[in-house]
Amino acid sequence: MEFVSVFVAAVASFAWGAVWYSTMANPWMAAAGITKEEVNQRDPKPFIIGFVGSILVAGMMRHIFASSGVSGIGEGALSGAGLGAFIALPWLATCYGFSNRPMALTVIDGTYTIVGATIMGIVLTLL
Repeated sequence: MEFVSVFVAAVASFAWGAVWYSTMANPWMAAAGITKEEVNQRDPKPFIIGFVGSILVAGMMRHIFASSGVSGIGEGALSGAGLGAFIALPWLATCYGFSNRPMALTVIDGTYTIVGATIMGIVLTLL
């Protein structure tokens, strides 16, 4: 059952990313400094990497939740949001800061990480 919950959490988070980045495509491209022509949506590699990454994150979150006794939607959402906001986002912001990326990119990608981890937390505690 653990694999199923990890897989469903990864799919849910990946779907969130599709919605988020479809909505934020133009602001994201502007902040990233790339044009629509430079974004090759036919290349499957970024999508494969993204999905494998989602599985790895969901698997580790499931392990953390099991080790910490996280249960219930509220605890799952709060723990997921906390991991996104206080683990993933600071590292993302550090990398972006040292590479002199715009704050707008940090906000766009940071929102993705926080909401994605929250969704994973909810799914992992439901299944």
